[in-house]
Formats: sequence, structure tokens, C-alpha cells
Amino acid sequence: MVSFGIESFKNKRVLMLQGPVGPFFKRLAQDLENSGAEVFKINFNGGDWFFSPEGSIDFSGNAQEWPDFFSTFLEQHRIDTVILFGDCREYHRLAHAIAHVNGIEIGVFEEGYVRPDYITFESFGVNGFSQLPRNREFYDTLEQDKSAIVKTIPVGNTFYYAAWWAFLYYLFSALMFPRFRHYRHHRPLNPWQVTYWIRAVWRKWLYRMTESGVQEFLVTQTHKRYFLVPLQISTDAQVCEHSSYSSVENFFERVIGSFAAHAPKETLLVIKHHPLDRGYHDYASLIERMVTYYGVNARVLYVHDQHLPTLLEHALGVVLINSTVGLSAIHHNTPLKVCGTAIYDMAGLTYQGELEDFWNDAPSFIVDKKLYEQFKGYVINQKQINGSFYRRLDIASSVSGLQW
Repeated sequence: MVSFGIESFKNKRVLMLQGPVGPFFKRLAQDLENSGAEVFKINFNGGDWFFSPEGSIDFSGNAQEWPDFFSTFLEQHRIDTVILFGDCREYHRLAHAIAHVNGIEIGVFEEGYVRPDYITFESFGVNGFSQLPRNREFYDTLEQDKSAIVKTIPVGNTFYYAAWWAFLYYLFSALMFPRFRHYRHHRPLNPWQVTYWIRAVWRKWLYRMTESGVQEFLVTQTHKRYFLVPLQISTDAQVCEHSSYSSVENFFERVIGSFAAHAPKETLLVIKHHPLDRGYHDYASLIERMVTYYGVNARVLYVHDQHLPTLLEHALGVVLINSTVGLSAIHHNTPLKVCGTAIYDMAGLTYQGELEDFWNDAPSFIVDKKLYEQFKGYVINQKQINGSFYRRLDIASSVSGLQW
């Protein structure tokens, strides 16, 4: 879908389901219409409604009524393409199955595989459902048109844009609850969610003070002597759907236990909190109990807003579930162990042995840089769009601010 550009939607009848918080889908609908598509939109809650194009349709039934409603809508409006954000949401799972059986093209948006200046747009599915080849032989023999990859336009900071859109989304979801009272979201849906964003900003400044000097310590006194564990958002489908872990807590309990039993005694374990989960969770007390139980109090650090590329550059190795941080680790030639399902988890890019062995094998693991460049180039050219869901790039030809 990406490589053919938005012009490929000309004469298509496109149905848009839920998008990211904010006006992105509304703006994208204008781009699609400008390219010659006929666009329809279904809303599931007040937030969807507030940011929807004019003429959109409300679905106010329950999840049991959704499949019949959706199937009828597809038939009545002769839909040939369905676009959605996040393929693991309950309503989207049901819609995906129905559309697939009926031979309808499915386009799925997700946060970028390559960050920070890209978003993901794939046919059929993303992450664990992605149809990207997972064998290195495909990329080893791939011949790519280097001219097809255009110069990237930097997106810049999107945090405050995302916070504002989220506030409006949750506010109108609450105000219009009577209209959409049967809707069930993947996390609490009320305007009080903004308090978590406010707490995230406050904690960001707090950690800037309390963690002052931590990064300098890591890159100087412990250079190539620490393993980095970047955590993911607690509600991330990557964790809930595409891994064997029941929660983020379950994951780092496994990692801390393995580290304590098998890692060289002179190494440290650095657990980094996800910045977008800063306002929702604080694992300090839980980690303290775990490291005390395993007897590694002096060997585990819990950090928040340290500069990630710098941490990756100086780390001895990285352990994660399936975060896109993994591609950054590979970019920095840092040995990587993936504990979930990731599009980049293949021989030559990631360590393929057991976690218990990784702690000692990491120093001898070497990233295949040619394979990485082939893989990254293919992903950008075929699955990524330069831009953001929350902040538009200054592109005259695009209402949504995307460079296809």
C-alpha cells in the first residue's frame, strides 16, 4: 500500500474505522477523497465522533451486534477497502475477519516500526500479524531501488500534541457516553485520563532532577558492562497479543530472575520505563522487592528519561519483548535478545539462543550490518510513511501532513 502511494486509492470505496486519538483520520479522509476515493467512516464513541469527517455513521450497538452491522454496511456501500488503526482491538478483530473472508483489502495503521519520523501502514496486519518476510534469505537476495526512498522530513516533538488530542478524545467520549453506552474501550475512557498525562509531565521534570548524573555514570564507569531492558506500554498489544507474557511485570520478573542466576557478576541490569507509560505506572516498589528477593540490589537500576540512543550505544546487550527499540539496538550494533514476536527477530539481526545464555554470549554476537540495511530499506519503502499521527509535516500536497 505504501509503495504505490495514496494515488492507488483512486476509484476505491474506502471505509475507515477507528483511528488514533486526534484528527488524523479526518485529515486522511480528505487526502483520500482528493486522490479520487469515496470515503466512509464509522464512529464507536464520542471521541471518534468529534474527530470524524462530516457524514460519518455512528455505531451505538454492542459488540455482539457489530458483525451483522459491519457485514451489512460492507454490502450496502460496496466497500472494497477497510482502513483501521490497531488490529488487536475487539471491534477491529471482528471486522478484520469478516473483511478478509469477503476478499476486501485491509489497511492497518500503527506506530512506526522505524522511529521517530515514520508511521506504519501495512496490508492485512501489523506487528505479529505482519506479512513481512521473517527469513534472512529474502533480504540477502533482495535488490532494492535506492532512489525510491525519499529524504526523511523530521517530525519533531509530538508529546504535547498527543496529550491535547487525547484530552479532547476522552472528554467527548465521556460527554457522549449516553449515545455510545455499549462501547467498550481497551483502556478507561473518561476525561480524567488527562490527569495521567499531567502526572507524566510532572514526573518527567522530577526524574530529570532525581536521575541527574545517571547517564554519565552508565556511559563512563559502566561502558559495555550493563544490559538494557526497555519496557513497553502496559496495554500494548505487542505485549498482550504478541508475546507469552501476561503483563510487563511478568516480563521483567522473568528477566531479573534470569539475570541474577546467569549474568556475569560484574554486569548491571538497567530497566528503562516507557515514556508514554510514565503517568500510568511506577514499578519502583515492585522492582525493589524483586531485586531484594534475587539478591541483586546493587546490580539493577530503574531509570526513566535517559537518552535512549546513548544508552543503546554503550550497552553490552539489550533484552526486550518486541519493542521497536529493537531496531534501534540493531542500528547501534548492540546485541539483542527478543523475548516475544518481532518483525526483525531473525538470524543475523538478533541473538537466537536462550535468554539464560545471552548474558554470557552477548559480547561475541555481531550484527550483520548488510542484512540490517537491506531489511530497514525494505521496511521503509514498503511499510512506512514519513509523518506523524499527532503533528502534521509541512507538506502542501497533504492535508494529513504525510510524505508517502
